[in-house]
Amino acid sequence: MKNFSDYIVYVDESGDHGLQSLDPHYPVFVLAFCIFHKRYYSETVVSELQKFKFRHFGHDLVILHEHEIRKEKGDFTIFKSREHKNRFLDELTDIIDASHFILASCAIEKNKLTPQQVESENPYHLALGFCLESLYQFLAEKGQEDRLTHVVVERRGRREDDELELEFRRLCDGQNRLNKTFGFDIRFADKKANSAGLQLADLVARPIGLHILRPEQTNRAFETLKQKFYCQGGRQNVGVGYEQWGLKRFPQKSEEPR
Repeated sequence: MKNFSDYIVYVDESGDHGLQSLDPHYPVFVLAFCIFHKRYYSETVVSELQKFKFRHFGHDLVILHEHEIRKEKGDFTIFKSREHKNRFLDELTDIIDASHFILASCAIEKNKLTPQQVESENPYHLALGFCLESLYQFLAEKGQEDRLTHVVVERRGRREDDELELEFRRLCDGQNRLNKTFGFDIRFADKKANSAGLQLADLVARPIGLHILRPEQTNRAFETLKQKFYCQGGRQNVGVGYEQWGLKRFPQKSEEPR
């Protein structure tokens, strides 16, 4: 039997990872890693999300997708009023708030990249490198870095998945900024997979992007997430010591074009 770690990681993104065109309203790409302790995830998180679905839909087959909820598409045409939708969102935010997981994320501000970076960088692959490094550092703190940890991502297409797996394995083989070998394995999930972890990762990615773009704007979802970010200096810095740790931004201010 393989020596599996105590943690499982679910990944999702927000924004377009391409650089050919730039959405002026959302010129950012965010990759979010939600790191769960397996026992807690299976006993608590999955159960709470299922109960939420039973309350609102009568069954647990609904897949919570941020874009569809926001646009009120598919299963999310249930809202009778703005107040009804807000209660739904507040309850979902409370579940995220109460759930224990570590968040490692990276935001690529595409509108701040230099022409050279636009030519040479793939935002998804760049963000992946930063997030895998944070994941390794977290697992090392827990003494789990030598165990096998699975990283679950959603399928996007044959070509994209093949390119992602190649980059993932390159980074894990030691071609990363830490010059470490990462004991991670990538698993691809179908878009229709009813995974609680993938759904939570989907729900947290966009609030991070909105915070990056409009930090002065009220963002209750992000305020909740601040307590989840992997941070420097241990628990005493939760909610404040996450910049360039659990929330990495590229380019950093010193790297932005003048």
